[in-house]
Amino acid sequence: MQNRCVNMIAHLFNAPLGDSETAVGVGTVGSSEAIMLAGLAFKRKWQNKRRAEGKPCDKPNIVTGANVQVCWEKFARYFEVELKEVKLRDGYYVMDPKKAVEMVDENTICVAAILGSTLNGEFEDVKLLNDLLVEKNKATGWDTPIHVDAASGGFIAPFIYPELEWDFRLPLVKSINVSGHKYGLVYAGIGWVIWRSKEDLPEELIFHINYLGADQPTFTLNFSKGSSQVIAQYYQLIRLGYEGYKNIMENCRDNMLVLKQGLEKTGKFNIVSKDNGVPLVAFSLKDNSCHNEFEVSDMLRRFGWIVPAYTMPPDAQHVTVLRVVIREDFSRTLAERLVIDIDKVLHELETLPSRISARIVLANEEKLDAVAEKVKEDQNEIKEIITAWKKFVMEKKKMNGVC
Repeated sequence: MQNRCVNMIAHLFNAPLGDSETAVGVGTVGSSEAIMLAGLAFKRKWQNKRRAEGKPCDKPNIVTGANVQVCWEKFARYFEVELKEVKLRDGYYVMDPKKAVEMVDENTICVAAILGSTLNGEFEDVKLLNDLLVEKNKATGWDTPIHVDAASGGFIAPFIYPELEWDFRLPLVKSINVSGHKYGLVYAGIGWVIWRSKEDLPEELIFHINYLGADQPTFTLNFSKGSSQVIAQYYQLIRLGYEGYKNIMENCRDNMLVLKQGLEKTGKFNIVSKDNGVPLVAFSLKDNSCHNEFEVSDMLRRFGWIVPAYTMPPDAQHVTVLRVVIREDFSRTLAERLVIDIDKVLHELETLPSRISARIVLANEEKLDAVAEKVKEDQNEIKEIITAWKKFVMEKKKMNGVC
């Protein structure tokens, strides 16, 4: 069943397979494990080539954008690979292919492109990255490959952007990962990694077992786990088919546009996300001098909405955004209701003192408290002096009476 899922997904990603050829891939625990396996394959293949050439192989690196998911940082740290990040800039929140190719050197095991950035859902330009890298490989004699992290976009682009070239149609794309528990429409715990061909997965990483009655190749980092997610993925692929997935993804995109247009009508937000990408809306306040995105996020919880607010990575960390991801069960009605609730929150925030005013008021209150405390201390000191004088006078009067 897992092999049939791998074959269907490989064909979806336009893997160059013959009629009777079996795709190379494996089911994983989410895209995190898939990325670890793909990274290991790239590292081992690079090391084998360097050793064959008599060159050092102790300083591998990966080139990515600063917008990558944290699992890439985990891979780099756990498996001792330098992570070279292309910094973001204001208004451009994905990896710049030109800067990425400039950072490639002879120790680069692969360039990782993101099809659906976690931050704003934008698809990186894998086609341009491929073309620029082809030119650099020809000029240098290297063969630096590309991995596409399609955790979010892998089950979106083939259905609503079929003309977009990002997958195995590009010669340097050697492996792709995708999350079944995102837009693959399966509950949490399933991911997939697909390789272009057998040559792209070093044989020494694969273990063969036969104690279950037949030869079974295995390449995983996790061990015993249930098969329920694989079964669910197979069911969805068979039940929905191409047209079913296409209808769902188009509906998600339409509801995303409804939400985006509703936010634009408020006149209070800049839309950071793109129309062509993962169906999500990332947006920031046009004016956050009085109230910021974190306050909007916090107040939306009172209406039952959990809308995360976060800052962008370097060098765009001064930008804060809110993000709403449109899933299959996020209807047009919910999109319209969310706009209404956001509008309520904005009106309520306008009635509250700004953060700056609040700080000033708090500072003034602290000063007043300090003054009041000083007055109280002075009054207590005066009372103590008066009490002492009264005691002294009374003692004098007693002495005069005795004389």
